[in-house]
Amino acid sequence: MTRTRGGTWTLTALAVALYLLLNWAFADGLLTTFWDSADWTASALFTYVGIALIIGAGYLQANRIDANAAPVAAVAEPVQPVDGQTHDPKTWQMLMGNVHLALFWLPIRLFVGREWFSAGYHKVTDDAWMSGGTALKGFWERSVAIPETGRPAITYGWYRDFLQYMLDNEWYTWFGKVVAVGELLIGIGLLVGALVGLAAFFGTALNASFMLAGTTSSNPVLFGLSVFIVLAWKVAGYWGLDRWLLPVLGAPWQAGTLFQTRTDATPPRKGQPA
Repeated sequence: MTRTRGGTWTLTALAVALYLLLNWAFADGLLTTFWDSADWTASALFTYVGIALIIGAGYLQANRIDANAAPVAAVAEPVQPVDGQTHDPKTWQMLMGNVHLALFWLPIRLFVGREWFSAGYHKVTDDAWMSGGTALKGFWERSVAIPETGRPAITYGWYRDFLQYMLDNEWYTWFGKVVAVGELLIGIGLLVGALVGLAAFFGTALNASFMLAGTTSSNPVLFGLSVFIVLAWKVAGYWGLDRWLLPVLGAPWQAGTLFQTRTDATPPRKGQPA
């Protein structure tokens, strides 16, 4: 695979098409009503802003490539593979770890982030979630109810018992705030590209909890997309704050510049202060 300006613009066009497809298929109205004063987070204006951001990222990436084609390749597999170690296909390695292909993840991240931001914003501005948690209480009560006929909303008894325990102990009074603020932070993290792996992970946790409680809605779609964002955490936020955050913070197996000691860095030159 080679990295060219033409190829980058093709990748940008595919990213825009993917973003439009996600909004058309899974978010009704995000392409039609330019401005909705009653629910500004659902305005198509922000859909077009997302398109502009994708095109802008593609423009910047294309301009950084010189006239000559530059190769894009994954890390080669060792000649002598480690015993018992399997290797991913090179295409998968590039998709999950090559910043040139970060454009592919930008539309997915913007779509999922906007959905979480909208859901969280509605909750943090609703007293039923932030003052007493009555909205969450009602949701739990409906979930644990066992109808006289038909199947209950919750499939697993242990999860029903867990929700009932939280109801009996009135956890909704404070847990409603946790859910509302958590959804808002997940949305902000994904939109600005800050620690997108963690944001998407907590998003999947919320999606799973809602689905276990018997609610489908957009949860299966967001769960599936967020799983891939988690897998691509190294590059999914490259067009965002992770471009600077990840090198500074590092990972559990490799310290970032913020936590590196002098022994981790290049030894000082003669005469240079230690």
